[in-house]
Amino acid sequence: MMDIADDNGYVLNLKVTKPSLENNTADVERIKQALKDNFKINNIKICFDIIKKIPHILRESNHEIKAVIFRDLAGWILVDIAKEDKDQLFLGVAADIGTTRVVIRIVDLESKQVLIEKGFDNPQITIGPDVLSRIHYAKDQKGLEELSYLLIQGFNSNISDLCKKIDRKAEDIYLFSGAGNTSMTHLFLGVEPSGIIREPYIPCINIPDTLKADKVGLNLNPNAVCFLFPNIGSYFGGDLISGILYCNLNKLEKPCIMVDVGTNAEVVVGCKDWLVACAGAAGPALEGGVSDIGMIAAPGVIDKVSINKDTNKLEFTTIENKTPVGICGSGMIDLAAALFLSKKIDIRGKFIKTNCNGRLFNKYDIDYFIIVDKEDSGTGDNICISQVDLNSLTSSKAAMYTILEVIVCNTAGLSFDDLAKFYVAGTFGSFINPESAISIGMLPDIKRDKFEVLGNSSLGGATKLLIDRAAFDEAGKIRKSITYIELNVNAEFMNMFSGAKFYPHTDKSRFPSVPV
Repeated sequence: MMDIADDNGYVLNLKVTKPSLENNTADVERIKQALKDNFKINNIKICFDIIKKIPHILRESNHEIKAVIFRDLAGWILVDIAKEDKDQLFLGVAADIGTTRVVIRIVDLESKQVLIEKGFDNPQITIGPDVLSRIHYAKDQKGLEELSYLLIQGFNSNISDLCKKIDRKAEDIYLFSGAGNTSMTHLFLGVEPSGIIREPYIPCINIPDTLKADKVGLNLNPNAVCFLFPNIGSYFGGDLISGILYCNLNKLEKPCIMVDVGTNAEVVVGCKDWLVACAGAAGPALEGGVSDIGMIAAPGVIDKVSINKDTNKLEFTTIENKTPVGICGSGMIDLAAALFLSKKIDIRGKFIKTNCNGRLFNKYDIDYFIIVDKEDSGTGDNICISQVDLNSLTSSKAAMYTILEVIVCNTAGLSFDDLAKFYVAGTFGSFINPESAISIGMLPDIKRDKFEVLGNSSLGGATKLLIDRAAFDEAGKIRKSITYIELNVNAEFMNMFSGAKFYPHTDKSRFPSVPV
């Protein structure tokens, strides 16, 4: 996805014209002229701390230096200069700033190689497991500062750990590129986010400018800068702009779609000529903590479920083959598909007692289906899915399909078969089984070879931003080219949503490959 020209990075080998009696141009102007002549870089700002270093570095290096540059909304920034030193590395950090999980990647800015990568739980989970609870907590200035501090210190600690593993220091990091949803962008910056969740759903900021990294609390090189991808609105964040940049959706000839399911389902469809996007609540039932057995991916969590055709019993795998303790989002979709296809639940998503082979019991007027007996579980208790959990999943799958139908069919005027590719993004998307998602009516019944897993496209786009000088402008163009549809005020959505709350749908002709 990242085919970048070798000479299009941010670390430049710069030959600066030496001064003479015939050429008495000042050092700063000669550096600016060298950048203009050799790299077509104009309108570059040089802060006073860098200016003070210029005289001795130029002369000690015989006027051949390394220059680290970057962009802001006004033009170019000279981040730092250094003498030629074969042992010095100029590093950058790319980050996917997720609500539940944060992933960071250290990149060599010259070779454009990823050196090391790490994921860690978002430290803000200790305050609230979801964005909504954090936004409420952030209404108080002290709460806002606490949330921002937890996240930034999580970055500092984990960046420091990664640097030690590659025998480097955080001072070797000059650029930080981060992509997150609109709420996480606000909380990262320490900006009050309450307007995001209140009508008319207006964030404080959509296009953050490049900042000095120390201004947001990042412990990197003293001159390092921090860039965060811009948002479209309250529910369409920089992580999606980053994903579009990564997969070049805005440059493709034929219409394609990219879907990222997390706290919200964020969807963009289009090609080089147009892009339409929307977002809606379709992910909560698939996240850890919403149901009693729901968990984020970890050892012992059920990630795949199927039905044994001979015995008609459930079979499953767990992460790292550990004793089962719960189930993650991809496992929940597999489970619902297995229950439906084995006729243990009906088209409404309700348990059929006679087909559940003694695995069903009732407690406080709620039906529970036993997935794993307590003797075989790692919790000491039965691992069960309740009718309440299933109802929540049914609503989520219906919302997901309806979002897709609204944007592809009603807004873009296409059929699902018109899509050349169906990109599935994000950590959750990396594990989802399209066959299961189609069986329950969550994803459209299209040719399976059209589905392509992008993996962590948010991180991919943030990485591209670190190694391609053209990516900054490209991200801005993507943002401007998107037509955003607000589903919160879309009257069609609720009508279509009702029809999608059946397995796989009230209109069975939409899912011809699903046996009903």
